[in-house]
Amino acid sequence: MSVKDRVIAIIAEQAVLEPSDVTMDSTLEDLGIDSLGLVESIFAIEEEFDIAVPFNANEPTESDFDISNVAAIVAGIEKLVAEQA
Repeated sequence: MSVKDRVIAIIAEQAVLEPSDVTMDSTLEDLGIDSLGLVESIFAIEEEFDIAVPFNANEPTESDFDISNVAAIVAGIEKLVAEQA
């Protein structure tokens, strides 16, 4: 399974949706994921890929990590995974 598919699966699980319902253009807000859901998604992604996501749950807008939509999250995770390899 690709990084993209794994990230989408985690986000879909958090949103209680099917992965097919999650598009690359979806925002977390579109998917009904609140700030707590976002934090849980980030933790799940960190565990899945054994990476540290540069995201501050207390200051989400101050983070270097782009969470504007699913595509941005996937791109960010792919970059972190590649840097770790």
